[in-house]
Amino acid sequence: MPDYLFLGLSAIVALVPSILLPLRRDHKQDGLFWLVLMVAVAGPATLVLATMAGSWRSDLSTTLWVTVAATMAGFVVISILAREAWRLTPLVSAYMAALGILAMVWAQVPHEPISVGAAGGWIGVHIVVSVATYALITLAGVAALGAFLQERALKRKQPTALTRILPSVADCEGLLVRLLALGEVILALGLATGMALQYGATGKLLLLDHKTILTMTTFVVIGALLLAHYKTGLRGRQAARIVLLAYLLLTLGYPGVKFVTDVILG
Repeated sequence: MPDYLFLGLSAIVALVPSILLPLRRDHKQDGLFWLVLMVAVAGPATLVLATMAGSWRSDLSTTLWVTVAATMAGFVVISILAREAWRLTPLVSAYMAALGILAMVWAQVPHEPISVGAAGGWIGVHIVVSVATYALITLAGVAALGAFLQERALKRKQPTALTRILPSVADCEGLLVRLLALGEVILALGLATGMALQYGATGKLLLLDHKTILTMTTFVVIGALLLAHYKTGLRGRQAARIVLLAYLLLTLGYPGVKFVTDVILG
């Protein structure tokens, strides 16, 4: 536990520079930015790799740390591929630091490791797909929050230090649509691998528990939002609220389940 505490605190500290760096004058996507972002990825990733060591821990604390590591790694890729995505750094890093703090709070909850190799190949694929999906939808939710904050500042004609750093409303919306489209595809793959696991375990393709229902509802909500965007041009605060709703549903179905089983019922 002392080692875990040290790694956890180190991971949180590693995120702090990426929160503060955008506050510097003439902030830009330079070498210092990439160095700080790599440090923000390395901290949580090191903790996850060190604590798992050949087995998958399914407790709430590890779930949150895996989310942080995957989201930060995904954000690096998106910052390379998308022109203005890097401007979301303070929002992404601050949210990940908050999740890291929550992970440390619940680190004392008992856990039972799952051997991925012993459970068969499908569970490994399903875990990777599930983590990737949640990381993408998390980033889409942050982009939606960025668009919401920018639009509110424009309407009030009161820009803040944060909104001056963030991407424009159009850039945030373009990014979140692309993230949602990719997330929808991977979420569909996650549902398929989940059904494969369920069939292998019970002989049934689908078990309608709360996790499955929330995930399927998220899939429908995201699909409806994408359809409305391409058919009617849905955007702005209304679109941002729907994205955040989808993220809430997926959160209830992923770490939310861990919270109920580990903390409330545990």
